[in-house]
Amino acid sequence: MGIEKHLIITGTSTVSWKDAVVQAVAEASKTIDFLSSVKILEQRAKIEGKKLTQYFVDLDLTFVIDRDRD
Repeated sequence: MGIEKHLIITGTSTVSWKDAVVQAVAEASKTIDFLSSVKILEQRAKIEGKKLTQYFVDLDLTFVIDRDRD
């Protein structure tokens, strides 16, 4: 039985909400081992003029605790 831990992070992108999620997970995976799931908590965007210019996503990342770690 594994123990899971949750971490709330915010991803950003100038392309799309999906890109913000993908980039945030890719960046988190560089320093967090055993990522197991992601849940999108909130999406928002910055508007300049009549155009969306920056996308933000708040994510709940789940990872498994390594009980064998020293």
